[in-house]
Amino acid sequence: MTVIHRERVAWESARVFVAAATGDAYWWLGETLGRHLGQAYELDLTRTRLRLRRDEAQPGQGVREDALSAEVGAWRARIEEVLTERPELAAVLSRVTEETGRRLGR
Repeated sequence: MTVIHRERVAWESARVFVAAATGDAYWWLGETLGRHLGQAYELDLTRTRLRLRRDEAQPGQGVREDALSAEVGAWRARIEEVLTERPELAAVLSRVTEETGRRLGR
């Protein structure tokens, strides 16, 4: 029997989801989150994408590290919350995170 550490799943998922928000994996991930977690999570990913893209449009090179950190922190909290309410989703989120990472080339 595999033990899934909720905080670890939340942290790893958050990092991968934010990385995917501005790439090609965004479309697949958004649809997948909507299917497994609900439309609110798909919309949250869209909001993350818009915030990060807005940040990229500012003068300078790429997305600021503080903007990325803020998004990862927000996603970690969201995922921990959903796993507290529905711990059975930990395995699903682990698989989604793994597949998203593959799609990102990680």
